[in-house]
Amino acid sequence: MKHIQNDEIIQEVRRHYAEIAIQKKPGCYSTASSCCETKPLPAPSKNHEIFRYSEQEISNIPVESLMGLGCGNPCAIAVIKFGETVLDLGSGGGMDCFLAAKKVGNTGHVIGVDMTPEMLRKARNDAIKYGYKNIEFRLGEIENLPVADASVDVIISNCVINLSPDKPRVFAEAFRVLKPGGRFTVSDMIATAPLPEKIKKDLSLYVGCVAGAVYIDDLKKMLKEAGFYKIKIQLNDGSGNDCAKGKNLEDVVTSGMIEAIKLV
Repeated sequence: MKHIQNDEIIQEVRRHYAEIAIQKKPGCYSTASSCCETKPLPAPSKNHEIFRYSEQEISNIPVESLMGLGCGNPCAIAVIKFGETVLDLGSGGGMDCFLAAKKVGNTGHVIGVDMTPEMLRKARNDAIKYGYKNIEFRLGEIENLPVADASVDVIISNCVINLSPDKPRVFAEAFRVLKPGGRFTVSDMIATAPLPEKIKKDLSLYVGCVAGAVYIDDLKKMLKEAGFYKIKIQLNDGSGNDCAKGKNLEDVVTSGMIEAIKLV
């Protein structure tokens, strides 16, 4: 099987999520489990509360933004404060931006960055329709953020970083735009064991939020090399079985919450 080129991954991810945005391909939504991946993982158990949205949360944001493309609730652990600036990496239909906007209030600001024009159009239309004044959605790639240095208090993201073909660059960009003391709090798919090469080279599994999952030890190393401190990773189930030895892929790739701090 041939190696997947970075440009090929980017174009396929953009095409896939553009289809979802224009409803040619259905999304899904659940307060209990992830629909980001090709095959939804089991409902959260050990860290149940931080991996789901409450009914109160989803009842107070645009219903159109409930596209079921995430694998957790980053806003639940971000401790977003009134007046802060929040950046959402790969904001999609804007669900987490709308949640964050409620937390930062009128004096705060939320920025959503996404590379898919169809998703941006959808999110922008909903922001106007429902009267959100403290959100803006910018076109851009998370490897090259259209955001100023040291301008963001909190970064959130939901099941998106695994889709990037250059994750060290994503973490470096996140570090650049955070203010000193800024927090990096994201939900993503994480591998609890190294993935076989045949999985990594499967484009359909990459787009489905599986093949791009980073092995947890490598993830910690990437974050540290980007400059982050106080790195904390909480796995959904994290059984750690090795799919290379015949175990199910679902036992190896699981959702997780990733936290880190920029000290300087």
